[in-house]
Amino acid sequence: MFEAEVEMERRSSLLPLLLMTCLVAAIVGVAAYVWREARAQTPISAQQASEIAAAALQGPGPAVIHFRTGLLKPSSDEKTGDPNYRLLEKARILKLTKSARSSVLVSLTPEGDRLLASVPGLKKSNEADGTVSYQAPLAERQFVGIAGVNMAGVNSATVDYNWKWIPNQLGDIFDAGGPLVKSFNLWERQTLINKYEADFYNASPTRSTLTMARTDRGWKIAQ
Repeated sequence: MFEAEVEMERRSSLLPLLLMTCLVAAIVGVAAYVWREARAQTPISAQQASEIAAAALQGPGPAVIHFRTGLLKPSSDEKTGDPNYRLLEKARILKLTKSARSSVLVSLTPEGDRLLASVPGLKKSNEADGTVSYQAPLAERQFVGIAGVNMAGVNSATVDYNWKWIPNQLGDIFDAGGPLVKSFNLWERQTLINKYEADFYNASPTRSTLTMARTDRGWKIAQ
C-alpha cells in the first residue's frame, strides 16, 4: 500500500514536468515555424544583393587581348593588318615589318616588353609554327554599389547595380574613348570594340540589372 502511494506521488509530480516540457517544445516549434515563414517573406537586403552582384561580376573574368609575335602568315583567323595589331604598333608595343609572301614579322619593342612584364596575369606560350602567343588582361570589373532593389513577388526580385572597369596600362591603350582608338576610322573602331576587346574602360560606372530568385538556400541569380 505504501509503495503504491509513493508511485502515485511520483507520477503526479512528473506530470506537470511532462506537460511543461511539451508546452516548451510546442512553443519552440511554433516560434521556429513563424521565424521560417517570416524569413521566407523578407525582401532581399541590399547587403545580400551586393554580395551576389559582386560575385557575378567576377564570373566572366577580365577583358583579355590575344596577339602573337614572330613571323605571321595571313590566315582567316588572324591578320596583322587588322586594327588590333596596328593599335599595338601605334602604342609602340609592337613593331611590324613586312616580309616575303605577305608575311609580317611582329616583334616586341623594348617599351612593349617592359609594359607586358608589368601586366598581372599575362600568359605567354610558344606555338608550333615558331610564333609566340600572348594573352594579356586589359581590365577587370569592379562592383560600385546597389542602385535599387525591386521585389517582383515574394520569391523574385530585380536588382539594379553599378560597376566600372579597372584598366591596366594595356587597357588604357584599348580604351575606346582614348586618343589611340579614336585615331582609327569608324569601321576600325567598331572592329576593335566588337572583336578585339576595346571598350570604354575609363568611362563612368555602368548600370546593370540582375533577376534574383529565392531558393531553399537563400537568394540566387535566376536561371
